[in-house]
Amino acid sequence: MKNDIGHRSVFISDLHLGSKHCKDKELLKFLQEVRTKKLYLVGDIIDGWRLKKKWYWPDDHNRIIKQLIRISKYAEVYWISGNHDEFLRTVPTINIGNIETHNRMVHVGVDENKYLVVHGDMFDYLMRTKFGKRIMYIGDWGYDRLINFNYLLNKVRAFFGYKPWSLSKFLKRKAKIATNFIGEFETQMINYARMKKYDGIICGHIHHAEIRQHDEIKYMNDGDWCESCSALIEDHEGNWFIKYYQPL
Repeated sequence: MKNDIGHRSVFISDLHLGSKHCKDKELLKFLQEVRTKKLYLVGDIIDGWRLKKKWYWPDDHNRIIKQLIRISKYAEVYWISGNHDEFLRTVPTINIGNIETHNRMVHVGVDENKYLVVHGDMFDYLMRTKFGKRIMYIGDWGYDRLINFNYLLNKVRAFFGYKPWSLSKFLKRKAKIATNFIGEFETQMINYARMKKYDGIICGHIHHAEIRQHDEIKYMNDGDWCESCSALIEDHEGNWFIKYYQPL
């Protein structure tokens, strides 16, 4: 992965360690290969929701945590809390090895612009009420079943020589409600960044990688590691791009 040596900053989120849907083997290889000065873990790193229901923690998840700690010995590593690892929000800022935990941060880019780094769940209207959170839990259960079905479907596709295909992404593209939700999520984040005088905003949460310029505000979402295996990268020249990781 030669192109990933020497990045200035790398942003990943929605790893969902503790969930069967975490693509842990791909994630571990990515973390072993990536070289960066700063690594931001933008929320939902550990899936506390799933672990409360049923304990699931394979050896590769331990290896991922150990690799993050190794990276923190030569790079700055920041863990921003999300809704699935919201237990971090109930304690003062702590360090895990050299990894700092925060609820939100400001990243100053090569261009000297200020970018708010936040998971994004506070801009999700469903997360603001008890009823909405119940809906989110139900949606999480449905997503769980959908990914299980998609896994079996891709096994069949692989047998016949076809590439993997994401059913959930297909449904999101086709579903007007999901499309409107993503648009509304972006709009709220852009409005907040504009109100707080940030030049841009970096987030995760909705599992939809995107870089989009809204007038003077740049919106960037780093995607997820359940389906997309995506990272948001800033190089030393100040260019931003989405990297979809595929092991060699």
